[in-house]
Amino acid sequence: MLDINLIRNNPEKVKASLLKKMDEVDFTKLLENDQKRRNILVEVESLKNQRNTISKKVGELKSKKLAVDPSLFDEVNSISSKIEGYEKELLATESDMNTFLQSLPNPPDDDILPGGKENNQVIRTFGEKPKFDFEPKNHMDLCKMHSLIDYERGVKLSGNGFWIYKGYGAMLEWALLNYFIENHIKSGYEFMLPPHILNYEAGFTAGQFPKFQDEVFKVDAHESRGQFMLPTAETALVNVHRDEILKEDELPKKYFAYTPCYRVEAGSAGTSERGMIRGHQFNKVELFQYTKPEDSDSAHEEMISMAENLLRGLGLHYQVSKLAARDCSASMARTYDVEIWIPSMNEYKEVSSASNARDYQARRGMMRFKRNNSKKTEYLHTLNASGLATSRLFPALIEQMQQSDGSILIPEPLRKWVGLDYIK
Repeated sequence: MLDINLIRNNPEKVKASLLKKMDEVDFTKLLENDQKRRNILVEVESLKNQRNTISKKVGELKSKKLAVDPSLFDEVNSISSKIEGYEKELLATESDMNTFLQSLPNPPDDDILPGGKENNQVIRTFGEKPKFDFEPKNHMDLCKMHSLIDYERGVKLSGNGFWIYKGYGAMLEWALLNYFIENHIKSGYEFMLPPHILNYEAGFTAGQFPKFQDEVFKVDAHESRGQFMLPTAETALVNVHRDEILKEDELPKKYFAYTPCYRVEAGSAGTSERGMIRGHQFNKVELFQYTKPEDSDSAHEEMISMAENLLRGLGLHYQVSKLAARDCSASMARTYDVEIWIPSMNEYKEVSSASNARDYQARRGMMRFKRNNSKKTEYLHTLNASGLATSRLFPALIEQMQQSDGSILIPEPLRKWVGLDYIK
């Protein structure tokens, strides 16, 4: 959520920034309500002072056992009634303001280009696109050939957008997750296994609610109270310190979590999203940090590097893109995508999205900290990065590592879990 002071002090600058993400921005009603709110507060304070003065006078008369003019009590009651009316008006005004502020996305950083994917910038690549001296197969054919994925029975069990890992496919999937977890622990991140069912406040703090609440699987149960299945572990991790004030010495907080992710939107049935490229349920390890404001840029770079190092360790070709404003999610000020090359599709697919929310989520979740020897509280900065998602990495690995005889080379870091050098 945005700081009203930013809009009040420089509405045109904030508007220009938001227009990188939005079609139109109008602060007229918000600023009218802001002025109205401040006028009400001044009036209420004045009335309270009047009431206190009269009450003090009544108290003095009573202490001296002198007669109190009944009109004084009438005046106190009249003032109290006015205060009550103003406070109701204040609540309604603040509610209107909060509803508007909560609907606004996080303004992108100044260096982020406007627009969508047409303005995304590739900033670096690793390795070369694999070249085959044979006719390469796509990942679906390879997975069927080696009985790694059962697409048909996944649909039978749950419908389109679901699949079953089996045999060495299940072992390879689990090996990837073990590989991620092992590396993140070595990097000093604390491992968490959060609940998969979250409450409405969790979605609100993450910035996904109320605008995007129809994009999650809701828990349709007695007294569910707005609970939903997490779309990403970020939604859980960003709420770990909701409504808390941390100490400076505790920062940064570095967490990572493994969860399945549940998404209502599973994409189209076209070839660009076939197989497991986009489904209703997929596995992901998520990195998360809570930092001081001055440390969030370096934390962001660290998390991008961690995602990249995982792919480098696997020997897979990828690129890193800096996203334009409309390709960043509503909650994020800047995002870099780590994108894996999938040969059969002749395109890159995102396997990690590393983002800095600045203090946007912290304001929504009242997550603050105090510096040493200071009584003042400041909002934390929150950051997240996939580390990694497997539903696109798995197909890319299968295709990039395929051999002329149809076998699949297992990257060296995964062999201790898969137990094979090649899947044949």
